[in-house]
Amino acid sequence: MNLRQIEMFRAVMQTGSFTAAAEALHISQPGVSRAARHLEIQLGVPLFERSQGRIRPTDEALALHAEIERSYRGVQSIQQFARGLKHGTYSMLRVACSPNAGAQVVPNGIASLLGANPNARVSLEVLPRAQQLIDALLAEQVDLGISSVALEHPMLEARVIGHWEMVCLFRRGHALSDKAAVAPRDVAGEPVVAFHGDTLQGSMVGEWFQQKNVSITARALVRSGQVAASLVASGVGIALVDNLTAVAAQALGLDWRPIKNGRRFPIQAVWNTHHAPSQLAKLLSQLVQQELTTTGTNRVASPRDR
Repeated sequence: MNLRQIEMFRAVMQTGSFTAAAEALHISQPGVSRAARHLEIQLGVPLFERSQGRIRPTDEALALHAEIERSYRGVQSIQQFARGLKHGTYSMLRVACSPNAGAQVVPNGIASLLGANPNARVSLEVLPRAQQLIDALLAEQVDLGISSVALEHPMLEARVIGHWEMVCLFRRGHALSDKAAVAPRDVAGEPVVAFHGDTLQGSMVGEWFQQKNVSITARALVRSGQVAASLVASGVGIALVDNLTAVAAQALGLDWRPIKNGRRFPIQAVWNTHHAPSQLAKLLSQLVQQELTTTGTNRVASPRDR
């Protein structure tokens, strides 16, 4: 049976007559009748009993129709699945990100993604170390990585979607609020929530103070910008954190200023080169990039600038 024969036979079975099937298919009634005869000859079994202009399907016809309907349901399921691919209905977008990106910009991007695609689903995991992100991407445990540390591997493709920079975070109303930018001498004598020396932030801050020949008083040591922000909000001291964390921490009643002549670092959208990123992965990276621009982190603006 070819597709045209299947379509004709199904129309006859659904309508109960050659005439109604012809009308449904926009062809002549004799054409349907001839096609039915030809199909019976081809199959070697009678499909319809014809009597006084009326037809009745045989058991063979009923069995054939049931099989065709099962196949049609399969085709309809495939069509529905294909339509859902655009909106991620039948897949889970697995995302992993650096802690500072996970503080606000990635969650906001995911919220926008799900708002535009209500049937999509997203899994988000925050991985504190760059090697963890690399391993997850190489093992194809995640589809998209948003990293604030440059990830370099021949099997990974990365696109810069923004930048981050170290800033000085303090409670609202602190004397540093009067500064347009914070210099090392401004921090000297202040109680500081500092990063451990083996972290990226810790090495950056230590190098910065060493170059300026300034010492600090570290009242607490942390490995997470979010923890540092919580300690600052609790009155432990000021902190030098990334501006992604600082923007998110404003809800805690905190303020921040950029570091004078501070370095900028890329924020990357990363995926495994083994396969092209999905439409949802591309869309999320675009939304995160927009979020970085909207919040001002791409231009490293302080609250005074906004």
